[in-house]
Amino acid sequence: MADDRPNILFIMTDDHASHAMSCYGSRINQTPNLDRIANEGMRFDNCFCTNSICTPSRATILAGTYNHINGVTTLATPMDNETLTFPKILQDAGYQTAVFGKWHLGTGPKHCPTGFDDWAVLPGQGFYHNPEFIFKGPHGGTRKSTQGYVTDIITDMSLDWLKQRDPDKPFCLLYQHKAPHRPWFPDEKHEHLYLNEHIPEPETLYDDYSNRAGAAAAAEMRVGTHMHPLDVKAEIPQHLSENERRKWAYQRYIKDYLRVIASVDDNVGRVLDYLDETGLSENTIVVYTSDQGFFLGDHGWYDKRFIYEESLRMPLIIRYPKEVQAGSVNKDMVLNTDFAPSFLDLAGAEIPESFQGRSIRPLLQGGTPPDWRQSMYYRYWMHKANHNVYAHYGLRTHRYKLIYYYSEACDQPGAIDESYEPEWELFDLEEDPYELNNVYHDPAYARIIEELKDELHRRQAEVQDTPVEEKA
Repeated sequence: MADDRPNILFIMTDDHASHAMSCYGSRINQTPNLDRIANEGMRFDNCFCTNSICTPSRATILAGTYNHINGVTTLATPMDNETLTFPKILQDAGYQTAVFGKWHLGTGPKHCPTGFDDWAVLPGQGFYHNPEFIFKGPHGGTRKSTQGYVTDIITDMSLDWLKQRDPDKPFCLLYQHKAPHRPWFPDEKHEHLYLNEHIPEPETLYDDYSNRAGAAAAAEMRVGTHMHPLDVKAEIPQHLSENERRKWAYQRYIKDYLRVIASVDDNVGRVLDYLDETGLSENTIVVYTSDQGFFLGDHGWYDKRFIYEESLRMPLIIRYPKEVQAGSVNKDMVLNTDFAPSFLDLAGAEIPESFQGRSIRPLLQGGTPPDWRQSMYYRYWMHKANHNVYAHYGLRTHRYKLIYYYSEACDQPGAIDESYEPEWELFDLEEDPYELNNVYHDPAYARIIEELKDELHRRQAEVQDTPVEEKA
């Protein structure tokens, strides 16, 4: 007898900001196949990550815990593959499980994927063209070069697995793209896109970082100024002013970013078509997300790491015809800690008490529990490494964002052991949605700051994190 529990297709890209998806109202591109998921399901407008960097966010998604609990705080802390994850629980419950594509949680016997019947993953970031994959096998797997374009290859692997699975058992497939991680190399099919177009610039492309904490000006991820020639496929003209370099480099890098997303969109369409053609769509939960947001020239930046909106916010769209109303939109606060318990709840599996997130199933069904969170806690641990972003933690409510740059390594692997004077930032997102005006020192916000600090410390205690000694 066929098992009627829902299938789960979890699609995740790397660094795909929601404001580069047309279902989120993007001004810069169209994503018709991703829009199919949103139009036939639910779009979440306030989904946030708890640490905006690849490896830690991926660990949180799998394990349902904050990074100080799962031990994956930076890029230099691979995930122990004995960690309890939702695919392991589903596998034990009789689900067929697989992961293909980007893993980025470490390689070798202690860090390769576990809890999966089959897998093939990229080592590290992997390459766009003719990439090497690690295939499931003893001693951490077997490496083999594969000819073709990485987005097509990952899709082919995923479709092949779907076609060969046992049709009488439910499946959980993690279909995970490298794209659109930098440096961006499109395939031949999409390299002609946007050639004669001017991509609209973000409102804050020429941000000068005035009236903010020093951490914003110190960050080394300015478009043009801090980019590598590979990011723009040319030598960056140094004779231009900084704003002129931003204008020049933005048009070059954003077009390649959008081209590699177009390939993702096409390939997601192939998988959605397969589900339709085989009658699987009705009983398959289709999830699309990315491991964090990304600055698309916002604040003059590329990359992520900050708690600022464009980096913090994750796309999340979910289609499940049996429970989710087509074309619905949710504005409740959802976190990447919620993914694992949600998948287990939808599959009818028990959620471990150790998981720190909460199932979003009531939200998918159109309701909001009265005790749903009204604030969220964030912490970036990888002090100064790669892009000179200072370590910080903070609180976001629906209106305010309070940030504490404690600006020290705290003995974290991969962080740089240099300390700076701590600073606070407060943004009133209702009055200042682009986060340009730090009002922490404005006496009019004194009472609000006290309340937000109390809430910040309550959230820290709730998730069992230890704050640093704070200065006023």
